[in-house]
Amino acid sequence: MSVMKISSFAAGSWVAPGANARPIASAITGLKIAEAGGAEIDMQAMLDHGRNVGGPNLRKMGFHDRAKMLKALATHLGANKQALYDLSFDTGATQSDHMIDIDGGVGTMFVFASKGRREMPDGDIYIDGDIEQLSRNGTFLGMHIATPLQGVAVHINAFNFPVWGMLEKLAPTLLAGVPAIVKPATASCYVTEAAVRVMLDSGILPEGALQLISGGTGDLLDRLGSQDVVSFTGSAATASLLRSNPNILKNSVRFVAEQDSLNASILGPDITKDSAEFDLFIKEIHREMTTKAGQKCTAIRRIIAPDAQVENVISALSAKLDQTVIGDPRDKATRMGALVSVAQKQDVLEKAAMIGSECRRVYGDPDQTGLSGDLSEGAFVAPMLFCCDAPDSATIVHETEAFGPVSTIMGYRDIPHAIALANKGNGSLVASVITASGDVAREMALGAGAFHGRLYFNNATSMKESTGHGSPLPHMVHGGPGRAGGGEEMGGVRGVLHYMQRTAIQGSPDILTAIGNRWVPGSTEIKAPAHPFTRTFGELSIGETLHTAPRTVTLDDIETFANFTGDTFYAHMDDAAAKRNPFFPGRVAHGYLLLSFAAGLFVEPNEGPVLANTGLDHLRFMKPVEAGDAINVRLTVKAKTRRTEEYGEVRWHVTLTNQDAELVAEYELLTMNAY
Repeated sequence: MSVMKISSFAAGSWVAPGANARPIASAITGLKIAEAGGAEIDMQAMLDHGRNVGGPNLRKMGFHDRAKMLKALATHLGANKQALYDLSFDTGATQSDHMIDIDGGVGTMFVFASKGRREMPDGDIYIDGDIEQLSRNGTFLGMHIATPLQGVAVHINAFNFPVWGMLEKLAPTLLAGVPAIVKPATASCYVTEAAVRVMLDSGILPEGALQLISGGTGDLLDRLGSQDVVSFTGSAATASLLRSNPNILKNSVRFVAEQDSLNASILGPDITKDSAEFDLFIKEIHREMTTKAGQKCTAIRRIIAPDAQVENVISALSAKLDQTVIGDPRDKATRMGALVSVAQKQDVLEKAAMIGSECRRVYGDPDQTGLSGDLSEGAFVAPMLFCCDAPDSATIVHETEAFGPVSTIMGYRDIPHAIALANKGNGSLVASVITASGDVAREMALGAGAFHGRLYFNNATSMKESTGHGSPLPHMVHGGPGRAGGGEEMGGVRGVLHYMQRTAIQGSPDILTAIGNRWVPGSTEIKAPAHPFTRTFGELSIGETLHTAPRTVTLDDIETFANFTGDTFYAHMDDAAAKRNPFFPGRVAHGYLLLSFAAGLFVEPNEGPVLANTGLDHLRFMKPVEAGDAINVRLTVKAKTRRTEEYGEVRWHVTLTNQDAELVAEYELLTMNAY
């Protein structure tokens, strides 16, 4: 078998490994399969290429165009994933592990593509939050915007997920409009390099958007500035070393850290040995101990169960582990493969021995792997389960992580005790609680929420559709406080904003409208040359406004609407009762009657470019309308969003005022309009 030469992609060119390249061994056989690093790479040239070529190219695109780009990339990667599967076996991963890493990474890109299209504007400025009124008469307003950082995102990834670990950072970075320099862990960088080649060869990415370092980063961190970001996944020791770089401190370079943590899973006090939730608890632990051979930053390291259930958990989990076939991950019968390297195996065994110094091992033997086949030179480790009989006084088990198929069970007296044990990990990425009790869940959330980035509750109701303790989802925040690094990744649009600058904008309504490309109340209205419902999506302008004639609301209107709809609430039908209500002067019109009248005032009835009314947002009723009051409607184009080549969404700002020009109601109407 020929040795793979794993290259870097720097400033638009592939750079082969140098004379001092680091050898990379197969986790299965221990034989050398690749080499990476050792080349002279001009780090400043990489930064310049990203800042001066990649950044401008990405910023020429709006959020929706970048979202389309992500979708195309994900589709292309999905069509080429078999080659990545074939390479990934040598990292020790099974086919099931590949699907978490490779398919999971592709799925994450699809989610961010969807988030970009559905939750971000069809433009290049993201408006964060509502307009703030900073003056009495509304001529001086404020808002917050987010714009792409004009530097480079440096992604330093761990060895355990060479594809997902890259894509879960890359997707929000590219969506934000920031170029990336990806630095995978050397032990599995050959899989990452293959994925990068697939993306670059597709021609989908603009020049400079993605670069790759296979090997060391040299003086890269010494050259970063205030517009750059470092996003790191790995050990706390490495994170601390990188974070303390004098240049990073001097320039206040953003540093997002996601570190390994001592995650916990808690069996609720309401769960018995015979319940479905008990089996679920065992299944979750077994999966987290054996998936990727326990090499997951979210894996369950501490098992916390009621004192009376500890032996039951040990017995059930041991039986489950007995059924786990360990061996060559290419064998379909294998359920757990190898650690990524012999060095990693040695580290796990050393950490397990440390845990064993204060806990008793109740399952597994590091000297008897029980391999399927002759794989003695591979990085295989048997699952090991420890029991901590004195968790309150123990320290090592709450401070030391064996990054492999190793976990420790400990008992608790009551819920406060369980919470205290979970929190002794001093910050984790995830803690799970298996309970059917809402009261238990609430107490856990209040007591443990501050120490954990994610709380995963599961029971018989959700177990069939739940995604698992150890599965970070792109919709949800991934990260945690304290030992877990204090950073956040993903979380939908929240993850995109890590690569953008939030800026407070202050000015007149017209200024805010111009910056955000969304009409702000109080800014200039544009008189439409024709009824706006007769104009296509492309013809409509932000600020285009229609003022309707007034309509008087009568008592007969109110009674007819009440009888027709069945809404005979006393405020509309009983004058004396309505007057006893401090909100009403007497009988008043239904709010939805007013909306119906408003539609009747502004709708153009003939066939035209308006295809559908798709809803309304932010409805508020400000002042009651009595019989005899007259309402006027103002309809303004607030924002426009392309959806397909045939139609786009128009967001209309609608206000209802009475005969005294007092605001009665306000909302945003959504329509789909043809181009």
